[in-house]
Amino acid sequence: MAPRAYWKGYLKLSLVSCPIALFPATSEREKISFHQLNKETGNRIRYKKIDAETGDEVENADIVKGYELAKGEYIELDPEELDAVAIESKHAIEIDEFVPRSEIDELYMRDPYYIVPDGEVAQQAFAVIREAIRKEGMVALGKVVFTSREHIIALEARGKGMVGMTLRYPYEVRDEKEYFEDIEDEKIPKDMLELAVHIVESKTGHFKPAEFKDDYEDALKDLLRKKQKGEKIERSKEPEPSNVINLMDALRQSVKAGGGGRGGAQRAPAKRGKKKVEGQREMLLSIAGKKGKEAATKHVARSGSRHKKAS
Repeated sequence: MAPRAYWKGYLKLSLVSCPIALFPATSEREKISFHQLNKETGNRIRYKKIDAETGDEVENADIVKGYELAKGEYIELDPEELDAVAIESKHAIEIDEFVPRSEIDELYMRDPYYIVPDGEVAQQAFAVIREAIRKEGMVALGKVVFTSREHIIALEARGKGMVGMTLRYPYEVRDEKEYFEDIEDEKIPKDMLELAVHIVESKTGHFKPAEFKDDYEDALKDLLRKKQKGEKIERSKEPEPSNVINLMDALRQSVKAGGGGRGGAQRAPAKRGKKKVEGQREMLLSIAGKKGKEAATKHVARSGSRHKKAS
């Protein structure tokens, strides 16, 4: 059965237009989902809409939307009042401008849609717009209305069709400074960076989404098969913590464990000099056993005294 279009309308570039259909480009239908059941009866749980104060069930006809001004203080809005400000769908995506793809920050990208011509009459006009976008290597920006809300949509050529990506508005994207400003400017020792770069190079490959494996989804399927057969469910053992006490050792052991990697140029990591870089901070990782903890405590104490002398 052919998929059902999420939206139908017209794509317009100046005086050129053609009917199009949009289809969601992604889906989570294949993911395993669960219902909530009553453990005693095995029946599904049904939710009721309850008045928070009286405890009485409320019918849908008696429910209105409210915007909370303060704790327990709301501005109530009727459906008719919301309809008064709803943007009327023009059923058209009118291309306003073209921008380089590299200028669109990934944080602004929301939902992808496949765009196809709607009917034989639309084929030629659709192809003209698609190829004009492809030839310039640009992304077309326009507006589209879904469920009374207006969205910015970015269009680009993809194969025989196009992909439309709805974009977030600036107020929906949080300022990174709120999260990154407390990160200290670390002085990275050259030998540490060379080891880390070597690990990256040894694991360099190509983007192959077909090789992505959802281990949790597979584990859920296996769990359901076992439950269906009445087999005993046992929890898998937790992996043993690695006995690595500082960052340099962790990098060296990663290089050894990496082996040949997935390809790409490899070079021997630079040899670390005997003299320790002043101010180098060592990261304590998981330590197994009491001796490891004591050694780590002494190590931190020595590092702390060296920092005080240096300052």
